[in-house]
Amino acid sequence: MNAIEIRDLCKTYDGFFLDHVNLTLPAGCIMGLVGENGAGKSTVIRLILNMIRRDGGTITLYGRDNRERQQLGKEDIGVVLDEVGISECLNAVQVGKIMRRIFKNWDDAVFSGYLRSLSIPADKQFKDFSRGMKMKLGIAVALSHHAKLLILDEATSGLDPVVRDEVTDLFAEFTRDETHAVLLSSHIVSDLEKICDYIAFLHRGKLLLCEEKDVLKDTYGMIHCSVSRLQELALDAVVGKRESPYGVEAMVVRSRVPAGWEISPVDIEQLFVFMVKGGRAA
Repeated sequence: MNAIEIRDLCKTYDGFFLDHVNLTLPAGCIMGLVGENGAGKSTVIRLILNMIRRDGGTITLYGRDNRERQQLGKEDIGVVLDEVGISECLNAVQVGKIMRRIFKNWDDAVFSGYLRSLSIPADKQFKDFSRGMKMKLGIAVALSHHAKLLILDEATSGLDPVVRDEVTDLFAEFTRDETHAVLLSSHIVSDLEKICDYIAFLHRGKLLLCEEKDVLKDTYGMIHCSVSRLQELALDAVVGKRESPYGVEAMVVRSRVPAGWEISPVDIEQLFVFMVKGGRAA
């Protein structure tokens, strides 16, 4: 079963249009949602959570329309937005006590374990937390009520590299259960490349692509050559390029490059940058 299915999703704001977005996140998988500021990542997440009204299209969560009364409830979705939304006067222990009354499936033992493993102080007020510490507490809450679907908007933002590594390992462990899934937006593309099964690229409200990470790496590659030699390739073979006094670096579609060319692997950050600069989806 698919955890999330989005078809022809549209939303219009003054100066912005989310343009017929289509993506599918299978259960048991992690999807990274990549895009520059203003690309529409947070809009997509808020539409999934039914926080704002969509102008067109459909969204289903585990086969149910996200607007139905029988949709996944708060027990089944763990959410961490770019603003965590915890009262500034509370400490972590008090947050746990409040969440116990909100979530029927709240697990004190699990929450306490995350406080320890993420080094979250138990008695320090939320207003005195760093941004990274606020995110860690939000993640601990999201993981402590036995949710099936985690939706995280810039959840690794503000975390140091060691803690980011610990947090991304938590997400990987979460999806060992094949009924679970994670949608994670981040500007830190290296995090997404490490843990994500699927990558979705948003640019100015348009979805450039949504595909399995391994398929993307098999489909695209990098070449380094002279400007004149690059002109030997068909136009539809080149997704994007960067010229310098030393030649040209280009991202290409492997299947459209003739035999004999040396093609290097592409990483996800390169893929996104070249696609955006190329101005199109391949």
